[in-house]
Amino acid sequence: MKWITREHVKVDRVACPWLIRKFVDPEAEFFFVPADQVSEEAARLGATLFDVAGVELGHHGPRCSFEAILERYDLGSDAALTLLGRIVNGADTDNELYRQPEGPGLKAIAEGFRHLGYHDDHQINAAEWIVYDALYAYSQEMVRRGQAHGASPR
Repeated sequence: MKWITREHVKVDRVACPWLIRKFVDPEAEFFFVPADQVSEEAARLGATLFDVAGVELGHHGPRCSFEAILERYDLGSDAALTLLGRIVNGADTDNELYRQPEGPGLKAIAEGFRHLGYHDDHQINAAEWIVYDALYAYSQEMVRRGQAHGASPR
């Protein structure tokens, strides 16, 4: 499948492709285009829109696009992915929904990746996916320890 979103990725537009490639569509092809061209390019390419205003796989109320994908593709039974969704939400939103303590750290890491000199969104995604692999492993360990909501706020 082809998937499309806005260019200049940060948290959700890195987390969503990671989630899609790992758990939904291992052959996924991603396109990152200027915001004013997303709908037109999606129609031209026959691509699924994500993390764009007003689409099924976008933000809904306080929930982020990563969570919309978890719901749409029935991935919520994986407690570690659900925790990772809370962390992504905490980094990509005002963090009011879950007050996830890991969220601000992920937000800082994502911002740092934007300043490492990568030439395009595909390079940022390729480099940053290791962060999501690590956060998923962390989430799995938290669930194993009975801490399905992650670290306790201090």
